[in-house]
Amino acid sequence: QVQLVESGGGLMQPGGSLRLSCAASGRFFSIYTMGWYRQAPGKQRELVATVTRADITNYADSVKGRFTISRDNAKNTVYLQMNSLKPEDTAVYYCNANILILTTARDYWGQGTQVTVSS
Repeated sequence: QVQLVESGGGLMQPGGSLRLSCAASGRFFSIYTMGWYRQAPGKQRELVATVTRADITNYADSVKGRFTISRDNAKNTVYLQMNSLKPEDTAVYYCNANILILTTARDYWGQGTQVTVSS
């Protein structure tokens, strides 16, 4: 069974930094695109950033220049470095990974980690 376990959320003041991590475990052949999404209270879940296995990245306009996504394929882990945090970054952040098991690839989600930006 595949699991995604996130860590690194918490409370931070505006302008501060946090680093999220998400590690995939279980039996699988390969991990394709990995990414981070977030959901603020009363809003829909939205894309934050994604990274392909070849390290091609994509960012939401709202985080470009402030957030950096990266991955370590040897550790099956994706990271999100969040700098210059703003109150509007407050949300539950979810890790996502497209994982190949046998001949089928499907999306898996982490349980979510709370990020709160407040003074």
